[in-house]
Amino acid sequence: MVRVGVQADLPEELLEFFPRNGIELVRLPKDLREAVEVEFWVLPFNRVEAEGQMPFVQGVKVMQSAMAGVDWVLPWRRDGIILCDGRGIHDVSTSEWVMTAILASMKWLPVYAKAQEERKWVGDWKLRNPFVTEQTHTRGRYRVLSEELWGRTVLIVGYGSIGAATEEKLKVFGVKNVLRVARSARKEPVEVHAIGDLDALLPQADVVVLLLPLTAETQGMFGRERLERLREGALLVNAARGPIVVTEDLTAVLAEGKIRAALDVTDPEPLPEGHPLWSAPNCLITPHIAGLTPNFMERAFGFIGKQMERYLNREPLENIVGDAGY
Repeated sequence: MVRVGVQADLPEELLEFFPRNGIELVRLPKDLREAVEVEFWVLPFNRVEAEGQMPFVQGVKVMQSAMAGVDWVLPWRRDGIILCDGRGIHDVSTSEWVMTAILASMKWLPVYAKAQEERKWVGDWKLRNPFVTEQTHTRGRYRVLSEELWGRTVLIVGYGSIGAATEEKLKVFGVKNVLRVARSARKEPVEVHAIGDLDALLPQADVVVLLLPLTAETQGMFGRERLERLREGALLVNAARGPIVVTEDLTAVLAEGKIRAALDVTDPEPLPEGHPLWSAPNCLITPHIAGLTPNFMERAFGFIGKQMERYLNREPLENIVGDAGY
């Protein structure tokens, strides 16, 4: 019998995804302060809660997270424990957020939302912005605050399952070119560039999407030097981890009107109320919700239940994380 640890308030309907036989469920309270034997630990979503429970959860052989990034677990994981992440679980929800962020930014919805809030029916020609371009119309020339994704070049940095799901959605909108970057280059099933090619690719992209894990190598990867490699008016989309981008440098470059940004993650996080990034021009921010939807929970615990079955049957586990965090 395998003792499986879960957070105390986990809804009963999610337990339906767990194996019927071979496990003993152990509900772990948030304020756990006494030793509990657990062999397979399903980590709670609250990071502080998980770290606080770690000293009291004994006998752990497997730690399973539903999150795609587990950089926060590595500092306190004990040696010898297998850590598995939630790669693949977030593909639908996060790729949909990426598309929403791109389209909302290119259609300038935050600007129009503000005009609506102020109850102003404002014509395109009155919306002042450094990226407004003059375009030709059959009835003459006019200044327009709206763009198309069609025909653009998108660079995906950190091309994994979420990146592939994002690319599928990009194709529907007629994107001209998708450039892909990962740790190492590969040709199949699509061409993916090595991280060493990143600096050469950045100036080619209209949109740069960050989906890479937070590691010692990726922390601070996008500082001022790299941000200034982006072409003027380019959109930086971060659905990865906040510390991958140097916040002070991003805030400065945004203030200079060189690029735009759509962020689901920030550094620090949560972003303090008075932080200058809140008021940075051409910056859309959501509070780290890209991967979280009602359907996500069913998808996550469906995967976790299958992981338990693999463990019970002594089959190889999926999504095992190495010491580097991926």
